[in-house]
Amino acid sequence: MTNQGYSTLLTRRRFAQLTGMAAGSALLGAASGVAAPPDVALEIAPYTLEASPKHHIRTVAYNGQVPGPLLRMRQGQEQTVEVRNLTSDPEVVHWHGLFLPSEIDGAMEEGTPMIAPRASARYTFKPDPPGFRWFHTHTFAGKDLGKAQYGGQHGFLMIEPRENAGRYDREVFLGLHDWGGHMFGADDGSMNPVYDVSTINGKMLGAGDPVRVKQGERVLMHVLNSSPTEVHWIALAGHSFHVVALDGNLVPQPRTVPMLRLAPAERVTTVVEMNAPGVWVLGEVRKHVQAAGMGIVIEYGGATGEPVWKQPNDLVWDYRQFAASGETNQSGDEVIRIDLAFDSKFQGHGNEELWRINGKSYPQTDEPILKTGQRYRLVLKNLSADDHPMHLHRHTFEVRKLEGTSEMHGLRKDVVLVPSKSTADVEFIADNPGRTLFHCHQQDHMDRGFMMVFRYA
Repeated sequence: MTNQGYSTLLTRRRFAQLTGMAAGSALLGAASGVAAPPDVALEIAPYTLEASPKHHIRTVAYNGQVPGPLLRMRQGQEQTVEVRNLTSDPEVVHWHGLFLPSEIDGAMEEGTPMIAPRASARYTFKPDPPGFRWFHTHTFAGKDLGKAQYGGQHGFLMIEPRENAGRYDREVFLGLHDWGGHMFGADDGSMNPVYDVSTINGKMLGAGDPVRVKQGERVLMHVLNSSPTEVHWIALAGHSFHVVALDGNLVPQPRTVPMLRLAPAERVTTVVEMNAPGVWVLGEVRKHVQAAGMGIVIEYGGATGEPVWKQPNDLVWDYRQFAASGETNQSGDEVIRIDLAFDSKFQGHGNEELWRINGKSYPQTDEPILKTGQRYRLVLKNLSADDHPMHLHRHTFEVRKLEGTSEMHGLRKDVVLVPSKSTADVEFIADNPGRTLFHCHQQDHMDRGFMMVFRYA
């Protein structure tokens, strides 16, 4: 893997071209003539997932599988993607982590047209930046905890760099997801989702095929948390993880850690040295979540016996260990600060609270205006009792400061978990004109107003 770029390759002219393509191609199939076959075809349709022989989940999926197909694209090489919606609801596909025009990024709040039931849309773009991205639906669920991100519309997206200097023997993609959600009242009267089933790659522990490895292999594991709302802690019994990238971007300080923490929408890329022959469990550290199914068997060639799990003692994770210390803005360019405070408004006992940014819920939230080429610092103040995975569309940001710590640099992500009653500072360069969505990646929080849109001047 080579160092992922931080700036977009889209020129203003190319932006205008892509915008025009999106506007034209969003009229499904109504175009005359016969179009060339797309590079990628996605079909959104009802699907029954067999998470285990005893657990069958009716959902919606891409191409009849959960997770959806692994898509590999080459950085900067033009791709044509056709999406066909065979459901009874309008749909949209968000290309999470890519630098795309608003009209095809996949969020209706940015102006991406929805795909009507029984219709199709065709998009053409040059994927950038390189690294581990993903694609998923970006619709409203409300009280239906089987729709939108609660369902099966998520898939892996790997943007191959122009040159790949990584040293590993094989790649494994692992997707974490929770199913069967229902609302549960907390002691403070608020309502939050809880789940009956948890899976890795759509299967409960023991129901799917094991990941088969050989002694001495270096396995590059790409782990995605596609859960609608849950943070997950993952360990591999008998092994450790050498983390090399977060959200698809190489980290300044790769570290070897005993477990991984992934908030909703986060990705971790890690090298695992296969040096402990046996049959092991890779799974959720919290016992009740693993008992709900979140685990997968790692099996060495020639090994037999029941899978072994070793319970870690502590939950340990810190973004700072992967960053470099000190300042990064060597040029001394002006950085404009934007303060964003998060809280909730109680709606009455047993009701879902309303989420707010600076005292306002979407669509009444402010729309800060960005200037192309300007560097901005978002000061994210979490005043609430919940942790929030905050996602910025169409850009990569740099995590600069966490509560009570000194400045750091080099840690580039598109999702950052802001713990309860804490502050996190992130910086980005406004280098991709168009409406840009910023939101908490918990489906229930988005549905209750936890979103805002940045506009370019």
